[in-house]
Amino acid sequence: MNSPRIAEQQNDASFDDIWDELQYRGLVHVSTDEAALKQLLAGDPITFYCGFDPTAPSLHLGNLVQILTMRRLQLAGHKPLGLVGGSTGLIGDPRPTAERTLNTPETVADWVGRLRGQIERFLSFEGDSAARMVNNLDWTAPLSAIEFLREVGKHFRVGTMIKKDAVSARLNSDAGISYTEFSYQILQGMDFLELFRQYGCVLQTGGSDQWGNLTSGTDLVRRVEGTSVHAIGTPLITNSDGTKFGKSEGNAIWLDAELTSPYAIYQFWLNTDDADVIARLKVFTFLSRAEIEDYERQVAEEPFKRAAQRRLALEVTSLLHGADAVQAAIDASAALFGQGELSALDERTLEAALAELPRATAGSGASIAQLLVDAGLTKSLGESRRAIAQGGVYLDNVKVEDEAALLPEQLLHGRFAVLRRGKRTLAGVVAS
Repeated sequence: MNSPRIAEQQNDASFDDIWDELQYRGLVHVSTDEAALKQLLAGDPITFYCGFDPTAPSLHLGNLVQILTMRRLQLAGHKPLGLVGGSTGLIGDPRPTAERTLNTPETVADWVGRLRGQIERFLSFEGDSAARMVNNLDWTAPLSAIEFLREVGKHFRVGTMIKKDAVSARLNSDAGISYTEFSYQILQGMDFLELFRQYGCVLQTGGSDQWGNLTSGTDLVRRVEGTSVHAIGTPLITNSDGTKFGKSEGNAIWLDAELTSPYAIYQFWLNTDDADVIARLKVFTFLSRAEIEDYERQVAEEPFKRAAQRRLALEVTSLLHGADAVQAAIDASAALFGQGELSALDERTLEAALAELPRATAGSGASIAQLLVDAGLTKSLGESRRAIAQGGVYLDNVKVEDEAALLPEQLLHGRFAVLRRGKRTLAGVVAS
């Protein structure tokens, strides 16, 4: 099933062509010949691909950059091939730091299916520019090791391979690199050659950290077929303070709602820094240049309203999980701060909201004063009692009047409660 927002998506007609729009949105960090690419993308429809390795049961926000880039190219009339790496996922591209742990074939096969389903939601499989999903295990599994070495490996030069950034970093580390991971770039290069032969594919997109692997494919096609093909490397997105984008409390933000809840996704985007929000609107939404420029003005003139952040959170959460999930997240945020009924929130949304807060665990009859300490809202029982006496403590949005008050037996969905100190300091209580 497609993402609920896919039918509404369109490229910005104010740009001369898709290349100019990709440049405006900051999606081209490195590429093969720019002039040739601009001409290619402005001409007749081409077939292009992007690959995703099943190294986890879900894609994450970094992968969403690639998927939306594919969708923009598709909206410009080009034909996407979504490749899920059933064979490359059995090996894993070299990380700069250490060897990957190899997953079982059964695990990789399961993750291939999950990732394929996620990618399919964001592309159209109808019309003249219909997408197609492919799995590189289909053309690598039948090859013997001898065939692989003779037909593909002979076209690669070791001197060139060891200059690739990830390989070079590993060669200069104590961990070194295995032949298994060293061969990854040959497999990815073979993907481009195979897709060129089968579908006339002439462009690969991917993250700029994969540039060495992308050019392995362009080089192989040129050597074997005598034809120039192209690659685009999108930038690795970082926050303005230099920290890595797409993490919350050190954990990846996943596209799977079971791994990262819609509420957590919404809050992640809502908390975007003013310095980053316009760049995020360009990359992760289909808002027009005029709309984005208007939000840029609002950030400069009225940053306290956080209009750009609210629109960003709405657009991306709706894209990933639908309008109902957005509304549930908005309702949960309001209810947590006393602007709605906590009892009206469904259990899953409430649990997701509390997972983002400091938490205390207790059974019914526990002291509210002690729970404030346990949740980190106060430093001592004395401070808790003073806060209650001053009228600044709330349980499920009801003011706590008694310093000796206890947690009631009737909890939200039988196991949750929300503590609040003052207007904005929250914590969750979960029944033990």
